[in-house]
Amino acid sequence: KDMAVVAAMMVLGLVALGSTASAAAAPCNAGLLAACASPVMTGSKPSAACCSNLRAQQGCFCQFAKNPIYGRYIQSPYTRQTVSTCGIALPHC
Repeated sequence: KDMAVVAAMMVLGLVALGSTASAAAAPCNAGLLAACASPVMTGSKPSAACCSNLRAQQGCFCQFAKNPIYGRYIQSPYTRQTVSTCGIALPHC
């Protein structure tokens, strides 16, 4: 379970590295990205829940990327692939 949270943080951190921040309708909650753990760790196709949660947290990406706890996971080889597969533009923070 801890590995899923770590992987989710990697997703969020990398996504934050590449697109413009937008206003979030929901409060920032990196835990929602646990649904993306498998795609980030293995390169598997992200689920609808993963993509939905990424979209819901898109306004928080830059905030998470700048956080030392989450930002260090940016280097995941599958994070950009996951975000791209979900049709989400990477932020430029």
